[in-house]
Amino acid sequence: MRVALYARVSTANHGKDPEMQLRELREYCKHRGLEVAGEYVDAGISGAKDSRPELNRLNADARRRRFDAVVVWKFDRFARSVSHLLRALEEFRSLGIEFISLSEQVDTPTPTGKMVFTVLGAVAELERSLIAERVRAGLRNARAKGKRLGRPRKIADARAIIRLRAEGASWRAISTTLGVSTATAFNAASRERLENPTSDSPVSN
Repeated sequence: MRVALYARVSTANHGKDPEMQLRELREYCKHRGLEVAGEYVDAGISGAKDSRPELNRLNADARRRRFDAVVVWKFDRFARSVSHLLRALEEFRSLGIEFISLSEQVDTPTPTGKMVFTVLGAVAELERSLIAERVRAGLRNARAKGKRLGRPRKIADARAIIRLRAEGASWRAISTTLGVSTATAFNAASRERLENPTSDSPVSN
């Protein structure tokens, strides 16, 4: 089986050599009789980053089916979160690519590996549900306190609109100048004309 080795040391680990991870990965492959098809190393890059040069290259090569499995030293060297790991594993599985982590002793082709994959999926789903519930609870609390939700409503300066119309400005130009929609500008001017008939500008289109 052809495998890809992935190693990473973060910006917080200056001076640490990814070779330690690679040495253990190579030894594992030699012991298992696995063929190393490629090595991908992100040095000095934080695991919190969504985009990493070598991880991106690994994912691209996975889609080209240049290997049959990905081998990492530890989960957190590869993924930034459970949900990130699960998305990667789901894509690998759709491509027929297995995933092996030495430290966690996870090998997705085995029954134990499949169980871990299922548990990770459940944890990620729970994580998403908890985040959604916290958002809903926050909205309910805000409404209970009488807070207005959504974008703040823009207030149009009716007198300024009428003055600009009197100077010959178009509705589009007025809305752009005042940062409101054309409809908001027109309605504000119409209300002002109704409430103050002495306004000195027509509101016609």
